[in-house]
Amino acid sequence: MGTPSHVITLHGLTTPTRCSFGFSHSNPPPNTLVPVRVANKVRVFAELKSQSTTPKSSTEIDYSDPDWKIKFKEDFEARFRLPHITDTFPDAASMPSTFCLKMRTPMNRDFPGNYPWGEDWHGYINDNDRVLLKTIYYSSPTSAGAECIDPGCNWVEQWVHRAGPRQKIYFKPDEVKAAILTCGGLCPGLNDVIRQIVITLEIYGVTKIVGIPFGYRGFTDKELTEVPLSRKVVQNIHLSGGSLLGVSRGGPGVSEIVDSLEERGINMLFVLGGNGTHAGANAIHNECCKRRLKVSVIGVPKTIDNDILLMDKTFGFDTAVEEAQRAINSAYIEAHSAYHGIGIVKLMGRSSGFIAMHASLASGQVDICLIPEVPFTLHGPDGVLSHLKYLIETKGSAVVCVAEGAGQNLLQKTNATDASGNTVLGDIGVYTQQETKKYFKELGIHADVKYIDPTYMIRACRANASDGILCTVLGQNAVHGAFAGYSGITVGMCNTHYAYFPIPEVISHPKLVNPNSRMWHRCLTSTGQPDFI
Repeated sequence: MGTPSHVITLHGLTTPTRCSFGFSHSNPPPNTLVPVRVANKVRVFAELKSQSTTPKSSTEIDYSDPDWKIKFKEDFEARFRLPHITDTFPDAASMPSTFCLKMRTPMNRDFPGNYPWGEDWHGYINDNDRVLLKTIYYSSPTSAGAECIDPGCNWVEQWVHRAGPRQKIYFKPDEVKAAILTCGGLCPGLNDVIRQIVITLEIYGVTKIVGIPFGYRGFTDKELTEVPLSRKVVQNIHLSGGSLLGVSRGGPGVSEIVDSLEERGINMLFVLGGNGTHAGANAIHNECCKRRLKVSVIGVPKTIDNDILLMDKTFGFDTAVEEAQRAINSAYIEAHSAYHGIGIVKLMGRSSGFIAMHASLASGQVDICLIPEVPFTLHGPDGVLSHLKYLIETKGSAVVCVAEGAGQNLLQKTNATDASGNTVLGDIGVYTQQETKKYFKELGIHADVKYIDPTYMIRACRANASDGILCTVLGQNAVHGAFAGYSGITVGMCNTHYAYFPIPEVISHPKLVNPNSRMWHRCLTSTGQPDFI
């Protein structure tokens, strides 16, 4: 199973533009600069191919120009500027935040949300606060994992906007109707994020909170009704996996969704999903700007595969790695206990092999790790099967961990796609199992091959402690971003801190494992595997 991404059909939608030009008084230009986008964009959402929501790449930079750094910084400063309500409504009034932890006891009805304003509380984030995106200075393009801007690998500071509560807000809590929806596939932590969004909204003073059932589909399906949400409703939902609101792929067009937002009076929309879901959220944001609707659309990145650009990790990933180890351990025990035993485990990762790589590293029981980013062959003197034969002869057993998107060039291609627009992958796990059995049978060598696919067991798990913390902070910061007046943004962990990103900057293509990174080298050191080319 792959990235739980989701694409909504963009019926009749023209190429969207960001309704965010220049700087508003709420979002002034930073004194320092903002980050570079990963290069080589690849459009991965079928229905968005001709309607790219990603800002154009910077023009060709002349690195011989002594001022190239200044031009580079200005370009990325503009691209990573956060869209704000004041872009569409320049005269939108701000008000003191109703979020204050200094006094939690309701005082009287004169204060929005019944809480006193924390005028002297120093828990707010300044709009000029920034988070450093990259912390490693690579002195040479040949350094392992080097990410260079120019051929000389010059250092340029790259900054993103720090997430958190602002002292001024742009929505009156008693006028807010907030909606939450979860799209794509299941992922550990969905309920944790839903819970924390609801709790934080109530602290601001919001009383009208609803869940949209089964993703974008819930906006137009007449059989589906809003789910009223409150702290009482969500108090214990994080104790189980799945999604309280349900998930689905596919859905109506952007225009229909925005029509539904207007009819329901929703002015805050929190969208939990992967790359495709975020593309849909950005299209909704642009349509709201086009119609001059004061609606804040905030994304929370949800993908087990950990393939969202610019972020340290996404929620559900740590849990997936932890649960994947159980499957790997089972495969190891089966293989180790059998005569010439071979255990094969297929893990999630359509385009990115982060789960397979990290699970292999964590378990210490994997002999061969195969990921989409690193090509390999099964047959031949340098192939996987030849190395398996060597392992059987020297160790007596072997464990193979393969990501679902690995080795697709070895399988028969299909033109089929799922409801999210993702290409239906061939089953590399079953293929590897069958080819392994066939190979050893032809050699006349006994091999006991066991195959494990724990995909759906992992997706349905409750979030572990690490993901629970991540989900809590992401949910809180999503609400803070909405009340601060931002829209068309997502929140994530960046260099161990939390930051806001314009949605287009994180959805241009999946984040991939760098085959020259130190982490992949560590995995190879752990498994001891050779190159299979």
